[in-house]
Amino acid sequence: MKYKIRINPMAIADVQQIKAYIAEDNQGAAAKMGTSIYSKIEKLADFPEIGVSLDTKINIKTNYRFLVCGVYLIFYKIEGEFVSVYRILNGVRDYLSILFSDELSED
Repeated sequence: MKYKIRINPMAIADVQQIKAYIAEDNQGAAAKMGTSIYSKIEKLADFPEIGVSLDTKINIKTNYRFLVCGVYLIFYKIEGEFVSVYRILNGVRDYLSILFSDELSED
C-alpha cells in the first residue's frame, strides 16, 4: 500500500527556516539539505515504518515516529492511509518540548 503524504504547515516552515539558516553560509548546501529532507519524506509513502518510534526513546506513549536527516529529525505519524509530517527539528534542540508544546496547543 502506498501512503499519501501530508506535510503540516509548521513542517514546511521548519524546512524554510533550515534552508535560510544554512544559506547564510552556503546557498548550495541549503538547497541540498532541502532536497534531502523532502527525499526522506517521499520515502515514507512506500516505507512509513522506516523511522524509529519515538516512544522507544522516551518514557511517554506516543504515535510519533522520526527519521534522521543529517542533524535534523523529521517527526511524523502514520494515520490511516496518510503519513503526516508534523515537524522537522534540529536534534540538538529541546525537540521534545517543541513537539509536545505544539501538540498541546492544538487541543
